[in-house]
Amino acid sequence: KLIIAQRITSVMDADMIVILDDGKVHAVGTHKELLANDTIYQEIYASQMKGDDADGKGIQR
Repeated sequence: KLIIAQRITSVMDADMIVILDDGKVHAVGTHKELLANDTIYQEIYASQMKGDDADGKGIQR
């Protein structure tokens, strides 16, 4: 199955996450692997988690 998502919280438990950059595969791994090793994933994660409240509803605007 394939899921395309903008929110990392939608795919955090996926068996495999594929990061695309400029239409090309940039990185592949689990949430834990990408968070430890991939700058693009780290930046997206930090941006999306900033401002999250404890109930996990996402960024408050």
